[in-house]
Amino acid sequence: MTDPTVALREILGPKGWLSGDDAQPYRRDWLNRYGVEPLGVARPANTAEVAAVVKACREAGVAVIPQGGNTGLCGGAVADQPNAVIVSLSRMTAIGEPDPESGSIAVEAGVVLAALHEALDPHGLMFPMHLGAEGSARIGGLIGTNAGGSQAFRYGMMQDLVLGLEVVTPDGSVWDGLRAVQKDNAGYQLRKLYCGAEGTLGVVTRAVLRLYPTPKQQASALLVMSDFAAAVSFGAYLRGEAGEFLAGLEFFSEVGLALALKHLPDLAYQLETRGDVYLLVELASGSPRVPLDEILNSALEWGMEQGSVVDGALASSGTQRAQFWRLREEQPEGQRLEGEQLKHDISVPPGAIARFIEAGAKICDDILPGVRINPFGHLGDGNIHYNLSPPEGRADFDGKAGQFAEALASLATEMGGSFAAEHGLGRAKIAMAERNRSIVERELIARLKDAFDPQGTMNPGVLVRT
Repeated sequence: MTDPTVALREILGPKGWLSGDDAQPYRRDWLNRYGVEPLGVARPANTAEVAAVVKACREAGVAVIPQGGNTGLCGGAVADQPNAVIVSLSRMTAIGEPDPESGSIAVEAGVVLAALHEALDPHGLMFPMHLGAEGSARIGGLIGTNAGGSQAFRYGMMQDLVLGLEVVTPDGSVWDGLRAVQKDNAGYQLRKLYCGAEGTLGVVTRAVLRLYPTPKQQASALLVMSDFAAAVSFGAYLRGEAGEFLAGLEFFSEVGLALALKHLPDLAYQLETRGDVYLLVELASGSPRVPLDEILNSALEWGMEQGSVVDGALASSGTQRAQFWRLREEQPEGQRLEGEQLKHDISVPPGAIARFIEAGAKICDDILPGVRINPFGHLGDGNIHYNLSPPEGRADFDGKAGQFAEALASLATEMGGSFAAEHGLGRAKIAMAERNRSIVERELIARLKDAFDPQGTMNPGVLVRT
């Protein structure tokens, strides 16, 4: 092995190579659980520089760790060994002109999601990916983790929103797959393969993304549900009644609402009734002629007649709609401000959400009586952010974090779901994957990794053991 830092300084210049104290902001993951001191941080300004960096690292036998906004929760974008170079895409932030006729746009991988939303707004177009970290998360990282977000049930996950990619492969070659077409069956679907690969197969440098017209009208409602089973049943009814106009279907619990209201005093809860379960519903249409309010009102009347909806209100303005959404979006922040927490990223078939939450509560209480459970997430696609806080009066989980993770992962697997719904495996969940995925599945993933990266220099220790 040779030290590539001299070559990297020459390739990148003083703005593109960081070491020592300058590299510290890139070293640790968002939860501050993973990350060791790398050789340095490469900040290439274009695809040619990315390719040169990857090639130099490969020749030196140095690991390459692609990093976007570093907002992941599984430690997949930081180094686990000192013989590594973090490749940050933070300088590659070009946004192309949107093509309204094709419904697409080309962007560099370092573009922040919120910046893309802002750039598209004047054109009457939207990229339908919304999540809590959109002010920091970058397109390359969203592709690497195959991000979902609150509208995944309608528009799909990142792999469904990526039309084309440009990728620097582990040997420093560049694959130009920047084709702005939805239908391309000329071989394996390589663009989808890189979605969820977490940087283990190459560095995504540019992408062609799918766009949609910005809705011309929206109808939103905040509902108090009788229980989780009622929320699931009402969600199924809404999917049938609202069809393609259903754009948001989010749930949260009284535990999460109470924590958010406790720690974020500017939040406003505007219903008269409190309950155990809440549902946030949103309909949207590109046509002002669709009677969204009528559709939603009719559904609410049905829910109240059935006894599943206890109370509810339709947003009367954009301001009130934003207030409704903040109650859901601030769930993680409210729990973070409460203190120590455990995060679990679960998915099950939507019809099994209530059963999972009920069974999970019993399992968790058996492990640590009184543990506070804050389930929230995306009812439409079955994604449950199953987060825990210690029992009242305790500051920690008595060393039982691993027990919670394994038990909940097993429960999700038994129900035909996943223990890694949105956040990927990273470094945190490799052992869990080995215990909850078949040998055949794990071997296929390992063979794929070996075929693309035979030297094992591309983000080693992520997704598969190395």
